[in-house]
Amino acid sequence: MWLILHICFCLLLSCNYISVVLMASPGTCKLQGHFKLNGMSQDGDVLIGGLFEVQYLKAFAELSFRTEPKLPHCELFYMTSFQQALTMVFAISEINNNPSLLPNITLGYQIYDNCLRLGVAFRGATALVSGTDETVSDLNCKGPPPVIGIIGDPGSTHSIAISSVLGLFRLPMISYYATCSCLSDRKKYPSFFRTIPSDAFQVRAMIQILRHFGWTWVGLLYSDDDYGINAAQSFHQDVQQYGGCVAFSEILPNDNNHKEIQRIVGVIQGSTANVVVVFSTSSYLLPVVDEMLLKNVTGIQWIASEAWATSPVLLARQFKSVLGGTLGIAIRRGEIQGLGNFLLRLRPDKKSQNNMVRIFWENMFGCSFDTEGREGGEICSGQEDLSNTDTAYTDVSELRASYNVYKAVYALAHALHGLMKCEEGSGPFGGNRCGDKTNLKPWQLVHYLQQVNFTTGFGDHVSFDKNGDALAIYDVLNWQPSSDGSVDVRTVGVVNEGAATGKMLTLDEEAIYWNFETNKPQRSVCSESCPPGTRRAKKQGLPVCCFDCLPCADGEISNTTDATECIACPNDFWSNPVKDHCIPKEVEFLSYGDPLGISLTTVALLGTCFCALVIVIFAHYRKTPVVRSNNSELSFLLLLSLKLCFLCVLLFIGQPQLWTCQLRHAVFGISFVLCVSSILVKTMVVIAVFKSSRPEGKGAMKWFGAAQQRCTVLILTALQVVICAVWLSTASPTPHKNSQYIRSIIVYECAIGSVAGFSMLLGYIGLLAAVSFLLAFLARNLPDNFNEAKFITFSMLIFCAVWIAFVPAYVSSPGKYAVAVEIFAILASSFGLLVAIFAPKCYIIILHPERNTKKAIMGRGTQNK
Repeated sequence: MWLILHICFCLLLSCNYISVVLMASPGTCKLQGHFKLNGMSQDGDVLIGGLFEVQYLKAFAELSFRTEPKLPHCELFYMTSFQQALTMVFAISEINNNPSLLPNITLGYQIYDNCLRLGVAFRGATALVSGTDETVSDLNCKGPPPVIGIIGDPGSTHSIAISSVLGLFRLPMISYYATCSCLSDRKKYPSFFRTIPSDAFQVRAMIQILRHFGWTWVGLLYSDDDYGINAAQSFHQDVQQYGGCVAFSEILPNDNNHKEIQRIVGVIQGSTANVVVVFSTSSYLLPVVDEMLLKNVTGIQWIASEAWATSPVLLARQFKSVLGGTLGIAIRRGEIQGLGNFLLRLRPDKKSQNNMVRIFWENMFGCSFDTEGREGGEICSGQEDLSNTDTAYTDVSELRASYNVYKAVYALAHALHGLMKCEEGSGPFGGNRCGDKTNLKPWQLVHYLQQVNFTTGFGDHVSFDKNGDALAIYDVLNWQPSSDGSVDVRTVGVVNEGAATGKMLTLDEEAIYWNFETNKPQRSVCSESCPPGTRRAKKQGLPVCCFDCLPCADGEISNTTDATECIACPNDFWSNPVKDHCIPKEVEFLSYGDPLGISLTTVALLGTCFCALVIVIFAHYRKTPVVRSNNSELSFLLLLSLKLCFLCVLLFIGQPQLWTCQLRHAVFGISFVLCVSSILVKTMVVIAVFKSSRPEGKGAMKWFGAAQQRCTVLILTALQVVICAVWLSTASPTPHKNSQYIRSIIVYECAIGSVAGFSMLLGYIGLLAAVSFLLAFLARNLPDNFNEAKFITFSMLIFCAVWIAFVPAYVSSPGKYAVAVEIFAILASSFGLLVAIFAPKCYIIILHPERNTKKAIMGRGTQNK
């Protein structure tokens, strides 16, 4: 379609603007055809063209290709658009009266109505660039174009088609209302400019509003044209970057398809999105609003694009329940001094090229200039008073599109002024030449238009970027009910991308009217924000805005809202219960203040006291037969080692330090070896004594004298000392913070350093204990007067049972409880030895002193024989 239109327009331009089609007489060119267009014009030294949407063409005449097509007839006069056309006339008049801008040059204009149809817009553009003179005297049809530039077209689709052709000739075109971001492509549209920001800026402005109110779940409606489609594409991209999602995206039908309109309203009703963004003109949106009004669909927060944010059609009071509270993006409002009076001074004339004024007059006053064939009805005199009217034409309180027209005309005038005041030798073109002032070249004017930089009387700065786009400044509008029941449009904020503060959006929230019972902004999110301590998990098959909030795992936190990931705490920290910040981990060790530590300390001290008590008893009764008969020296050595075993427990309690970690196992290992070696020697002495009482073993005791006993104990203990010394010197135990048992707690423990060293220490003790148990077990049937072997067997049985049970219990106990298990094994085995070996002797010494005699012991032995 575009290709066909493009080719047709090129052919029209070629025929009307370049080629010699028909020679009316020698030396003249004649136009092939002439279009009948509504317009108005004024002669001048230089002409500026204009294309405006003043009327609406409902349908083209049918093309049968058998008869010449009828000229289209446009209807539905738009007062607002006619005001925009008159603003161009006013700006040109103002420039002509300004001695400092384009002196000695009078600007003229030629304005056409495009009837909101692309075909009519093409015809108007053709007429502007080729002229309307029937004949041209120049044989070669050369010279400057009839207009130096075109103000318009307001439609994006029209501007795309027309500018793509005008760009071939570098004829400048300045649109005051075409916002499609595609028109910023300088390769396709090299001579296109605009005084309205592109949709790319408009979309960013809307995103700023959505971000400000936290609306991340929005619906989207857009018109089925270049304006709507390109704006929707930009919106989809930008809303995803912002972190929002589009709940639904619907194209507004351009043929008033009632079923499609009902379906769209149903989508809006069924969606959980409470905010709907619309890129469309009011004509496409109106049927949807009518259907919503019919079904009483309310509670929607509308975000209006600049195409309908100030539409008088939708501002009708019957739509207040549906559209009240709408927030809209509107082009910058301006003030033009003198425009109001200028509009009121307009009068129609009889010139055919000014028929647009007569059509306006007839629509304004409901009269007619055509008296032929008219029965009744009012005749227009042309002297009717415009000051008595109250329409969009005379309303200059909200000059937006008209203000853009005003800036566009001045931009073209400043560009022409820059070209005219250029001094030879300092020009911008090759060889420092200036532009041709007598034979204007459009491409030279485009250069100066790109450099335009001026300030309007209202104080707004006007310039173009490298893509021909104007500075992006929008007003934020709010549709508010007035006292008389109508709807007013109030400015409640500004979006300025060039703001010096860096803050694009400025809103007066207290001035905003919300069309809800709460009179507060609606929430519009697919899922509520995840609080700190949780993370977002996307729901399967839904947009990223729809998610579940999952709590962070233990040891992880999120300290921001809507975190996508949880952050692991450092090694020595753990997450608090809410999991929004890290706290130092609880340090756990068996302390003296712990109930378990207190209990074990108490038991250890009791064991020490019992040992001390037995030592005192044995020392006091050291000359009695019971003490002397059991080798008192080994008994005292055994009691001393047991006392050390009880006391070494204290090294296992309290916060681990380097010296306690090194001493605890060394003292424990040496104490127990001293204890078990003493028992081993006592067992061997018992066996030797028994053998020496028989004839065949009379010489056995000479190998187990006091010196030999001491030496044996010393040697056996020295081996453990060597093991401990090697262990401590090669891989010494050190304090260690362990989080493997419970991740939320630091278990402060002593790392054994070398498993081999610790195993050798325990293994050596176990070896001595096993030998002692074996020997004692073999000697259990000795006569009663040598019955200490039975007590040693029982004590070693307890000792071995405790330490065999210790291994699995120690391995399976976490943290401080492993230390408690080891302490319990030390205490249990120590008490077992103390009670099993010394309790019977203390029983005789204290409670039955009559049995603590040599005769009693020997007698019992004889009797047993």
